[in-house]
Amino acid sequence: MNDQQKQFILAFMAYAAQRDLPLEKLCSLSGIDLEALTSAGSLEISRKQFNDLWLNACHLSHDPLFGLHLGESLQLAALGIVGEIIKSSTTVGQGVEHAVALTPLITDLFRMTVERDAHTFTLRLYPDEQHRAASPFAFGQMVSFFLVFAVHELDGLLLARIRPERVTMPFADDAASELERVLRRAPTRSDDEYAITFDLKYWDMPILTANYALQESLLEKVNTTTSGKGKSDSWQDKVQQYLLTNAYLGIVSLEEMAANFNVSPRSLQRKLKDEQVTYQELADDVRKSLALHYLETGGYYVKEISYMLGYNELSAFSRAFKRWTGTTPAGYQRSFE
Repeated sequence: MNDQQKQFILAFMAYAAQRDLPLEKLCSLSGIDLEALTSAGSLEISRKQFNDLWLNACHLSHDPLFGLHLGESLQLAALGIVGEIIKSSTTVGQGVEHAVALTPLITDLFRMTVERDAHTFTLRLYPDEQHRAASPFAFGQMVSFFLVFAVHELDGLLLARIRPERVTMPFADDAASELERVLRRAPTRSDDEYAITFDLKYWDMPILTANYALQESLLEKVNTTTSGKGKSDSWQDKVQQYLLTNAYLGIVSLEEMAANFNVSPRSLQRKLKDEQVTYQELADDVRKSLALHYLETGGYYVKEISYMLGYNELSAFSRAFKRWTGTTPAGYQRSFE
């Protein structure tokens, strides 16, 4: 299970908690170790466990449309770096294309494509029959999640209430009215088609959170973290990897980092000390490497870089950069012009 899949399952669990589901019971029924899931280490979840997780969530919540309601409630930020790449796209069309390309990082139950004609664009899901056979219940829930998530996240990107032109999917008669409410369109029944269509007028609309420089950097990180390179289990590498993968959030505090790994701040400090490094040194190293990358790439202002790295004042960033390199950010940037 890669980082993005784990991020999705953690978002799933957070939503389950909001629904007052007993998480320990949910995981126990699904054969998943909750403590291992919320720890910093890697965790493998089988297709049966993933299928059972959805099945038990529906059972415990008495909600057969759990995936539909998860999609209605979840925000792009819950998908971690994948969500941030979509949010930082310049237009809706570019965001959709990135979503299609990055879907395999979230699930392999289906692949997604985007098709355009003179008036509309359509997101279409194509099942992986072998994987669907191994997780049939999860497949149905994930399809519902993706279709409704597409509708509601377009709202957030454009600050407008988006209504699809057409939704095609299998569904039970007793689910029709709720599907229409959440999807804002009465679905068309099909046994083997999973698609949602929007007016083409949205395609070239600018996204309010567009940030080309940040997007480029995040895409590079996705490529790096999915290249198959082996990772160390040292605490130094775990912390550094988290800081890099979540760079769009700024550099988090020691307390926030410790909470992410489910340890106390003192315990994290001690573990890093045993590896002869401090949290501040790791944070500074990540800030420095990101600052150098942003400045060398060009195309954005020093003030924007300062903000992206979590500095409230440009002067604080300038002082830190001069301490790292012996020159100012502006001076370093000029050397690449």
